[in-house]
Amino acid sequence: MLADLSPLIAATARWLSGAFPAHGGAFAAARCEAQARQAVTVAAWLRYPTALDAGLVGVAGPGGSARLDWVTGGDAAPEPDGAWRSWVDEVVASWAAGLLCDPELARLAVGALADGEHLTGASVDFRRLLLPDADDRRAASLLRHPDLVAPVAELHRAQLRRRLEPDGRPVTT
Repeated sequence: MLADLSPLIAATARWLSGAFPAHGGAFAAARCEAQARQAVTVAAWLRYPTALDAGLVGVAGPGGSARLDWVTGGDAAPEPDGAWRSWVDEVVASWAAGLLCDPELARLAVGALADGEHLTGASVDFRRLLLPDADDRRAASLLRHPDLVAPVAELHRAQLRRRLEPDGRPVTT
């Protein structure tokens, strides 16, 4: 059932990399998408930590991109293939944006996954999120720019910080 998050992860990563696109061609776009996908995966696994959570969002749906489009000033015009937008999760996008522009928050978030169901028996590498090289940073310069992603990251930053609080102590990043 955990695989049920894959449409949500794909759509939300697509939205993030479209709202904050790469500069530099196809290879840069692929690097930017990889970073967005890693951040969205961590955020989705934090938001929906169990198979039951993943199953429920699969049934109820994540909500769509309408508010995110409005916040970023994106074009809300209907697309012929725009059905994917219904699978965008606003909270996951917000959390992922926060992780991409705050390395310490990203480290805490990946650490918080250690005891969750998603990593059971799996080895997952979040290197592009945690340790981006110069080419990764260049490709995702808009996606990782704190001022540019702030409207999205701030939507649910407080909720992410609460989720990452170790033993009730506030996260200070």
